[in-house]
Parts: sequence; C-alpha cells; structure tokens
Amino acid sequence: MSKLKGKVAVVTGASKGIGAGIAKALAAEGASVVVNYASSKAGADDVVAAIKKAGGTAVAVQGDVSKAGDAQGLIDIAVKTYGHLDVLVNNSGVYEFAPIESITEEHFHRIFNINVLGVLLTTQAAAKHLGQGGSIINIGSGVTRITPPNSAVYTATKGALDAITGVLSRELGPKQIRVNSINPGMVETEGTHTGGFIGSDLEKALVAQTPLGRIGQVTDIAPIAVFLASDDSQWLTGEILLAAGGMR
Repeated sequence: MSKLKGKVAVVTGASKGIGAGIAKALAAEGASVVVNYASSKAGADDVVAAIKKAGGTAVAVQGDVSKAGDAQGLIDIAVKTYGHLDVLVNNSGVYEFAPIESITEEHFHRIFNINVLGVLLTTQAAAKHLGQGGSIINIGSGVTRITPPNSAVYTATKGALDAITGVLSRELGPKQIRVNSINPGMVETEGTHTGGFIGSDLEKALVAQTPLGRIGQVTDIAPIAVFLASDDSQWLTGEILLAAGGMR
C-alpha cells in the first residue's frame, strides 16, 4: 500500500495515543514521518522503531509546539531531513478538567498555549513549505458537541480549533492547501487510562449515547487521517469530521 508514497508528514504529539497511531498509519502508506514529542523521548523512539521495523521511514524530533522557536525548528528539521513537506497533523494537546470555581490563570494558559497557540505556531511555520496539495489535519474533539461539565477551558480550546479550521481553510485555500479537522469522541489511549476515564461512569454514559455501542480505538481514528492526508480527499477542506461512533 502506498497511498502516501513520496509524501512527508509531521505529526505533533506523536509519542503515544492517537498521534502515535496516526504516525504509524501514515508511514504504513508510504509517507516519511517526523514524530514530534515534547517530553517523552522514549515513547517517540518506540514509535519510530515500530515504523522502521514495519519497513517505513521516520525520525523523532523534540519540540514544545507552544513555543515559536520550537515549532519553527520542528518544521525546519522535517524539510532539512526529507527535502519538503506535504502533511501537518496538529495532534499535540493536553486536557485537564476543572469546575468553574477551580479555574486558574495557570490552568487556562497551559491548556490554551498548547491546544490553540501551538496549532497556530506550527501551522504558521509549515504553511511556508506546504505546496499545492498540502494537507493540514487538526485533531479536535467531540466535546464541542456534548460540552461536558467541568470542561470549560478544554472544550473552549477545541471550539477555537473548530473555528481555526474554518478560517485557515479559506485563508490557505488559494495556495491549494487543505485544512480539515478530525473530532474524536472518547478514545482508549494511555491518557484516558491514566486519567481514570476508562471504566468510569463518564465512559458508561458516553457509550450509552453512542449508536455503535462502544468508545473509540486509535485504529478508528488513524485511517481517517490517512484519508485526509491523501489525494482521495482533494476536494475536502474546512470540514470537521466527527469520529465518535454516531454520538452527537
């Protein structure tokens, strides 16, 4: 399979979870992948090793996307290593739930800096190199549809990402760069396990609202990213794809 043969992709926050799954899936379709990580070098190295073992091409690059220098450096390394850039997956993100009375400036800025500013800075750096047929894929969240309690700041960041996807699809469209978003429902990852979501009352409530009767897996999300990275989706831009088993 070589749907992405010859393409170069950067996946931010790709040391684990959805990002790791997307990086592996893009590589399996022939893309050369830059696996970005902020702090988990071991995790990123494991993803790169798995890609290479499967016959793919990848390199791990450290960088905090909420810092302009790191975001620019990440893109510069991708272009220097592989010669060009075709796909950017803005997957880096953090979540921390808090009731309104517990929200602090630190809580707000930490989540917005990574989830929103990080997307803008990395896209700013990448847009200079993405040419005709380039694809930017933002990883949003189904929380913007269900607006769960205690998630005001996190849900606000993902609502901002929905808006950014629409704005940049229009702004970058004349350059033939497509911008779309995948908004997953709850997905089983290391993060949802450590966060206590798996097996929780919240998971049970979400499953009860999901027509397909389960939470998502990384393997449910990664193929959608492959589709959006490929020429199969060449007529899609500004779309927000809710990948949540029918929950809305």
